[in-house]
Amino acid sequence: MILLAITPGTGFDAGRWKSVLRSGVDAFLIREKDLPTRQLLEAARWCQDNAPEVTLWVAGRLDVAWAVGCGLHAPEAYPDLGGGQVPLSRPLHTESQWAERSAVAQLLVSPVFSSPGKGVPWGPERLRRFLDSLPAGGPRLLALGGVKPANAAAISHPRLGGFAAIRPFWAGDPERAVADFHRA
Repeated sequence: MILLAITPGTGFDAGRWKSVLRSGVDAFLIREKDLPTRQLLEAARWCQDNAPEVTLWVAGRLDVAWAVGCGLHAPEAYPDLGGGQVPLSRPLHTESQWAERSAVAQLLVSPVFSSPGKGVPWGPERLRRFLDSLPAGGPRLLALGGVKPANAAAISHPRLGGFAAIRPFWAGDPERAVADFHRA
């Protein structure tokens, strides 16, 4: 099971970021829309230097992903990219997006549970039906949106590669959140 920690959008904080990076997460998505390019680039390099074993993704900045050699999470309105530039992650908000997005490395199915400002949630039943309909191969699928250790078991599925979250890793003890997700 992959655990992807997404930054909360509050800027670079070396102490907090190091605590999450070293908590046992498998991947880290820098989603800091307000960081200027140079600071975002420095933050991404800092992450690689401090946790080279953690897979790094940067949201919405192909230039930064290229410069540091990490993956790009292309948000909803991001233009389509040709294959092979960098590992690519995309959101998946509806089943109908599968056909056009299934060639990427990773899809974040969202929102699975109620999450502020994220629209109508999929819910466990709809998510399960969707996952049951998919081929065995294809991109890694991570559940995002209101996902926490307390509800992770309700959406476990062989085709689901893990969970992506913000609050569980940033609102408390990130090591405990990792342990709680693994227990779930």
